[in-house]
Amino acid sequence: METTSDRPTDAPTGRRTKTLDPNYFQGMYATEADPWHFATSPYERDKYAATLAALPRAHYASALEVGCSIGVFTHQLCRRCDTLIGLDVVPSVLEAARARCADCPNAHFQLAAVPGAWPDGRFDLIVISEVAYYLDRADLARLVARVEGALLPQADIVLVHWLGVTHYPLSGDEAAEGFIAGARDFATVVKQARTAEYRLDVLRASKSDAG
Repeated sequence: METTSDRPTDAPTGRRTKTLDPNYFQGMYATEADPWHFATSPYERDKYAATLAALPRAHYASALEVGCSIGVFTHQLCRRCDTLIGLDVVPSVLEAARARCADCPNAHFQLAAVPGAWPDGRFDLIVISEVAYYLDRADLARLVARVEGALLPQADIVLVHWLGVTHYPLSGDEAAEGFIAGARDFATVVKQARTAEYRLDVLRASKSDAG
């Protein structure tokens, strides 16, 4: 489970104000292959199950997972997609994800630090799980714009964020609410769920063509 011992906690003036750069994540993975216990924690297991259950459709043509890490959720999600692209910022992490998803020929991986980098193509599912709070507000707005330009008509967007205290630029609630507010011109919330540990928000592209 992700706890305040897994994620550095906030001090009154200790929150980072700028988007975390790739060096932060490279440092996290330098000494531990799975620093957030994606493969072993009950929190992650239950969150993955809830995320899959919340997907409005049984199957998607083209999905994008922003922040795939070592590919634990990717391996589960790829069974629901014709094609799936996973993004992350650490090369060794992507190698681990490729190995974990070796039996999923529809899963592909790219090195990309969003929102500065973004894959080509358009998607009917974009998953942003435990990622948006690493961004400052300006980069969150850029991420929203990236998502808008990458949506197929009537695409689904899934946001999942831990609600504990961190020293990231945004809290889980700030990240989710900021994304939802920024996307109000092209997407509407169709499902929301909240536990003591995380929130899950599902949005649907509201225009006939969101690109």
